[in-house]
Amino acid sequence: MNKDGATQDNGRRAIPGLDPAELEPFIIKNPEALTVNLARSLENLGKAASEWLAPRESGEKQDLIAEPMTDLVRTLGKVVEYWVADPNRALQAQTLLFSTYAQIWMSSLQKAAGESPAAVARDDKRFADTDWKQNPFFDFLRQVYTVTSDWADKLVTQADGLDDHTRHKAGFYVKQITAALSPANFVLTNPVLYKETVAQNGANLVEGMRKLAEDIHSGRGDLRIRQTDMTKFKVGENMAVTPGKVIAEDDVCQIIQYEPTTEKVLKRPLLICPPWINKFYVLDLNPQKSFIKWCVDQGHTVFVISWVNPDERHADKDWGDYAREGIDFALETIKKATGEDKVNAIGYCVGGTLLAATLARHALEKDRRIASATLFTTQVDFTYAGDLKVFADEEQIRTIEKSMEQEGYLDGTKMALAFNMLRASELIWPYFVNNYLKGQEPMAFDLLYWNADSTRMPAANHSFYLRNCYLNNTLARGEMVLDGKKLDLKKVKIPIYNLAAREDHIAPAKSVFTGSKLFGGDVKLVVSGSGHIAGVVNPPDKKKYQFWTNGKVEGEYEDWLASAEETPGSWWPNWHGWILDQDARTVAPRKPGGDQLNPIEEAPGSFVRVRV
Repeated sequence: MNKDGATQDNGRRAIPGLDPAELEPFIIKNPEALTVNLARSLENLGKAASEWLAPRESGEKQDLIAEPMTDLVRTLGKVVEYWVADPNRALQAQTLLFSTYAQIWMSSLQKAAGESPAAVARDDKRFADTDWKQNPFFDFLRQVYTVTSDWADKLVTQADGLDDHTRHKAGFYVKQITAALSPANFVLTNPVLYKETVAQNGANLVEGMRKLAEDIHSGRGDLRIRQTDMTKFKVGENMAVTPGKVIAEDDVCQIIQYEPTTEKVLKRPLLICPPWINKFYVLDLNPQKSFIKWCVDQGHTVFVISWVNPDERHADKDWGDYAREGIDFALETIKKATGEDKVNAIGYCVGGTLLAATLARHALEKDRRIASATLFTTQVDFTYAGDLKVFADEEQIRTIEKSMEQEGYLDGTKMALAFNMLRASELIWPYFVNNYLKGQEPMAFDLLYWNADSTRMPAANHSFYLRNCYLNNTLARGEMVLDGKKLDLKKVKIPIYNLAAREDHIAPAKSVFTGSKLFGGDVKLVVSGSGHIAGVVNPPDKKKYQFWTNGKVEGEYEDWLASAEETPGSWWPNWHGWILDQDARTVAPRKPGGDQLNPIEEAPGSFVRVRV
């Protein structure tokens, strides 16, 4: 070893700070085996391409990609136009980027010399493996990618003259592009993938491309990325197993009533209206996580709407149909099964938005069957609706409507992709890398099984939702028309428990807060920890997360939250206490269907088992 700390090996100077043994996993040991496996992986990639092409060549599937790509180019073109319009401004932007590149280069040289320079780029959890920092090549790639991504984001945020929607779309598109181009997503630029490929002589790519072909086949020509081991779960066997009966059904839903488990039950039955964008059993994943079972064990007589997985027969079913044939049908069923005129109702996500609209219609009709309402991560004012608004301008809605014309519904995989794109770096690319580049099977996870169990959306229903909620915000403005009646949420006077989730990216907490001000009665706002699902599905015995409560919903969301009282653990007991405050009277337990309705089948019913 010389005085500089570098070692000599056969007269060659080693790189200071880099152990030659660390390079060993990157050296190809069996080029013949690797060549054979690369050929086999290309063969499997060809099969994947055939699976993608077949339904398009037969005319079964048509891709309407021209309009989205045109919108992307047009939107980002407005950002580029701002920066190139002024040569000095463009030069400053380029100088900022290239000067940062120079800093990274100098930092890399210093590290090669055995020094420990200050980091130029921020940390990113995608680059957690030690090779991303210890190996000079991958460290350089990581830093260049990170600063370039941040620079591109600044080009959007600092571009003047853009309207809010254009800026929002541009920022979203930039995030999608930079997430896709991450060096973590490619074998040659990801040290973990590169070492894995060398160690397996490319066998991981053979298996990965086989999985790719399978997933395109299962998506009938579209890539349906598997996020969990789908063979480990089955609805009705180890998911959605709370005992109950389907006691009624019509064209759009089945009504499930659950078996009582307590000696007395609350006089008011509980009706749950879940979203039709996903299936209801997110609230009944398993006995340990089930909100439905927990409610039954607290003495609620629980009824759940299980929405149909629609096909071309349901093309013309709109919000009015779902309100009448879903919520109103459920209320009529509850009356027959229990004899009760008053119920407590829960709406989740878009199911909550439909419930709110139905309550406004009921207020006009003097219909008082719903005595209290609970809304889970529900928006009624879409001013701050988050990244989903990116998909809801006039041009993009017309594109979606055009895609629904042929079959009468929106395929569930398209909606699932839209939700996954909101968190592409967590919900798309890690699974792409794990499944198709590492060739590994994802872990078994019940929530991700539910997430992959997608549903279709009837054309009329989905068009109504996009136009009235995301595009024109008609419910908040008092302009939504349901069954010929103009709705006004101020006329809804019943007590409301409004649950927001602090990290929700689908129904942002600020959006839920703003919507709370629109109702005419008392609203109790509660903000839970975590996001759209975990913030709701949070059993008390898990002792996870926390929730915040405060007084009247007024002022700004940030100020309300800053002065709110934080309580550790689940919000479920807090909600149950609120329900008891409304009406704590009890009666004898009720059997599903009562004396008037004969059960049709065992819960969870047949509607929820239909897969797309």
